[in-house]
Amino acid sequence: MIKKSILIENKTIVTTKNLQLVLKSDIRESSIPIEDIGFIVIDNPEVFLSIPAMNLLIENNTAVIICNANHLPNGMFLNLNSHHIQQEIFKNQIDASTPLKKQLWQQTIVEKISNQGILLQKITTKKNNFDFLASKVLSGDSSNMEGVAANFYWKTFFEQKFKRERFGDYPNNFLNYGYAILRAATARALSGSGLLNTLGIHHKSKYNAFALADDIMEPFRPIVDEKVFEIMQKYDEQELNTTIKTELLQILTRTVYFKDEKSPLMVALQKTSSSLQQCFTGERKKIKYPKLWN
Repeated sequence: MIKKSILIENKTIVTTKNLQLVLKSDIRESSIPIEDIGFIVIDNPEVFLSIPAMNLLIENNTAVIICNANHLPNGMFLNLNSHHIQQEIFKNQIDASTPLKKQLWQQTIVEKISNQGILLQKITTKKNNFDFLASKVLSGDSSNMEGVAANFYWKTFFEQKFKRERFGDYPNNFLNYGYAILRAATARALSGSGLLNTLGIHHKSKYNAFALADDIMEPFRPIVDEKVFEIMQKYDEQELNTTIKTELLQILTRTVYFKDEKSPLMVALQKTSSSLQQCFTGERKKIKYPKLWN
């Protein structure tokens, strides 16, 4: 079942009754089964979320995302007891060897560069050398092919002069929002597989609680890039409004493709996370990343 994503932008009281989430605002009152909800994005400082409601959401492995004054996702509540053999999985992850982590990062960057190349060709209708760049990625991406590809990718992606920056001009604000949603979805899937988000395979910072999510989301970033490109063709609006945010939330249900099946992104992330867990236990050698286009 595809879980729902809920965006709360008005002053709202959020409580629970009979395993339903009850949302009461000045405009209306509605309820939805908690088991149907995958993500809640709270983007209003006057939302009241009851502790019983929050606990039920977290027990359901729902990602509760809080936005800051700039309306960008800023933090998230996640279930800390989402897997029955959590301690064993943590131990495997912590004990993972450096060569294994470097191989996993190599696989991840090969997928990212390949996906960037496919999307760039779709948008520009011109062939590019991203397959060649992907073939040159070494263990741990020691030659920084990710940076080489990114430099060409962003120079070519948009028609106007563009510099990809975290706090840069439009459409960076759209990209940032989409990436934050993707990061939350990845963190939720990793947590659901019993993995420790703080411990990355490549990203390392004592201040980053989601280093592993930042690693595993990399090949999926072109999904956000594609959606932002579509939004820019469709709307003249350059500020994040309800319509734009709702469009960006749709990436969570976008279809991606495995060898013998297709699935929505939020389900695919669970399959990818589960495969990573198996890489740490030695059951698999490769992370199971989907194709983003058929």
